Amino acid sequence: VKLLENTFRMINIGLVNELALMCSAMDIDVWEVIAGASTKPFGFMPFYPGPGLGGHCIPIDPFYLSWKAREFDLHTEFIELAGKVNSQMPQFCVAKVARALNSQRKALNGSRVLVAGVAYKANVNDTRESPALKVIELLRADGALVEYHDPHVAALPQQGLESVPLDAETIDAYDVVVVVTAHEAVDWEMVG
Repeated sequence: VKLLENTFRMINIGLVNELALMCSAMDIDVWEVIAGASTKPFGFMPFYPGPGLGGHCIPIDPFYLSWKAREFDLHTEFIELAGKVNSQMPQFCVAKVARALNSQRKALNGSRVLVAGVAYKANVNDTRESPALKVIELLRADGALVEYHDPHVAALPQQGLESVPLDAETIDAYDVVVVVTAHEAVDWEMVG
């Protein structure tokens, strides 16, 4: 039961993430598309695009199911495809950050980047499999000067980072703020 529920979510997140990739390429607002589809009374269940999957269940359990299926000579193509789509979302997010900086005539290399939210989901302190960790790694690999804020995660020892305060003065010190995990405890209007 748990494997089915987690696989269902992982596949639907993969579907909406693929839709987000397509909408981005076509200059279509994916959030508007989801809102429109949500008005249909035919059992549509909205899922929302994001930077990838995190936690101890959804990024892992479906692949256990896929592995187990291979013992019976079955191939789980939906699971594998959704995993592929979801795994490319951190790169997609970093590419969007680079484009946003380029539109301001700034390079990602050398830019000060604040990652807001590093837990794998809102309102928790758990960073297991968090896509924010991959986003930070990719930003740093491209030369960005990265710091983060998370009211639930005081430090990321593996990255040598500690959460910085989030206030108007702090925000002004960065070239870009990347919201990865939108915790309720954060005043998002201040971020802009």
